[in-house]
Amino acid sequence: MTSTAAPIRDLLLSRIRDVPDYPKPGVLFKDITPLLADPVAFTALTEHLAELCVRHGATKVVGLEARGFILAAPVAVRAGLGFVPVRKAGKLPGATLTRAYELEYGTAEIEVHAEDLSVDDRIMVIDDVLATGGTAEASLELIRQAGADVAGVSVLMELGFLGGRARLGTGLRGAPVEALITL
Repeated sequence: MTSTAAPIRDLLLSRIRDVPDYPKPGVLFKDITPLLADPVAFTALTEHLAELCVRHGATKVVGLEARGFILAAPVAVRAGLGFVPVRKAGKLPGATLTRAYELEYGTAEIEVHAEDLSVDDRIMVIDDVLATGGTAEASLELIRQAGADVAGVSVLMELGFLGGRARLGTGLRGAPVEALITL
């Protein structure tokens, strides 16, 4: 993160609440609801992410279920781009593309409407947290399966100790990852 982003980072960090032992003992949950409730902090986050979309030449924004929706939709509006939700399997009507991925405790599936992405699109993926990278990796695979290009992945927080960035790769098939806060 650049020094010009340090004030934004500090503002955002001051609005993220630590919740010990949630959702299970030993986990320190990072609650972003105080940030969302603060119009100054939420606006600063939205503006910063919208600038990233423009800088990377995105044509659409993909938001990952569920908190990624909360962040990505206003970013898309602010950047003047379309918004495409990537949802848990079974939540979208019509033709979808589906991708299974591994979780720490099993597997899950996500999907996107097949017609929402095209070969002319450059997609910025937005989510609240990058942890192990499983959901983000599956979303990149869906985007590429639809024929679209990946502009990058932008997250509010990255839990660097879980290795999600490395999972998303580098080089031609990798995706640039930008996190406002790295823990």
